[in-house]
Amino acid sequence: MIREIRNKLKTISSPPKGRWGVFLLLCFLLPLMGVGGSAKAQVQVDVKLDSLQMFIGQQMDLTLSVTLDAKQKLVMPDIKKGQELIPDIEVVEVGKPDTAVLNDGKRLTVSQAYTITAWDSAFYYLPPMQVMVDTTRYESKSLALKVYTVDVDTLHLDQYFPPNGIMELPFQWAEWRMVVLGSLLFLLMLACIGVLFYHVKHGKPIVRFIRRKKKLPPHQVAMSEIERIKSERKWAEEDSKEYYTLLTDTLRNYIRDRYGFNAMEMTSNEIIERLIAENNEEALDELREIFRTADLVKFAKYSTLINENDANLVAAVEYVNQTKIEPDPNAKPEPEVIKETDQKRLTQIKIMRTAMIVLGVLSLALLAWIIWRSVDLLM
Repeated sequence: MIREIRNKLKTISSPPKGRWGVFLLLCFLLPLMGVGGSAKAQVQVDVKLDSLQMFIGQQMDLTLSVTLDAKQKLVMPDIKKGQELIPDIEVVEVGKPDTAVLNDGKRLTVSQAYTITAWDSAFYYLPPMQVMVDTTRYESKSLALKVYTVDVDTLHLDQYFPPNGIMELPFQWAEWRMVVLGSLLFLLMLACIGVLFYHVKHGKPIVRFIRRKKKLPPHQVAMSEIERIKSERKWAEEDSKEYYTLLTDTLRNYIRDRYGFNAMEMTSNEIIERLIAENNEEALDELREIFRTADLVKFAKYSTLINENDANLVAAVEYVNQTKIEPDPNAKPEPEVIKETDQKRLTQIKIMRTAMIVLGVLSLALLAWIIWRSVDLLM
């Protein structure tokens, strides 16, 4: 701007004199000063240091600030971490740009911080930093930095100590937490693989379907079987042995479920002796007569009459009615396991094999990650 004023003044042969001359001179200079001032206010580049002096190895921030219109394009200097601004002045960190909005968004101030350090004691001259705004290059002011050395007392070397040995870092749970959780997950996956292998090897489904089914009391089961025997009277007419075998087996099953001992594996006399403490003599007389007739028919080839068969059938009904116990209406139904078909069992085994393979691959990958992470933490 000063050069332009000087050039304009040179074009004037002689400066004007008097009041009118001063007035004309001011009218000529003020527009030039206004233009220069507005151009300078349009883009402002400033740079500053936290301090103008430092010790060797100390770090401080050098901050570059650029103020410009919001519509203008700014390109900051390309300075990277580890780069030297000048010899012995190194940039150890480059901060992120910080933008401040001014005048309701019409103006911006962009600041960039560079952390610098020095490795030699000297008086350094930091040249101006350059930025590009649109297509125009702007420069900041230059700076001076004094770097001091650290005085070493060579006469008292015993006051200085050698470097410390390697320190062992304390155990940090936060660092090993994922390794521990991964190890627990790995063990769980191994347990699942073991369970699947056992079921696949023995051909057992891992899922069993159970439904609740109300169990009939012993006397109802016995009465239902006696009714079936009664409806098929041809056994009594054609094969008395089959008839009495079915009738005594029905009574034996009833006694087993009613009194809780295995009457199917006992003789007739053993059953009667076992029931002496449980039944009255009248009920036992009827039961004893049925078993005696059945033994004669099965082992002595005794031939019975139709009326005798009917009488023993009625006696069996009377014995069941005299010894029955009514069930508790509030009792819960007992569970019943539903047997799987061969096709469903094979399908479950295939699914278990596939799951075992997938878990094996995942467990190996997890184990590799656990080993890698553990080695990385121990190094």
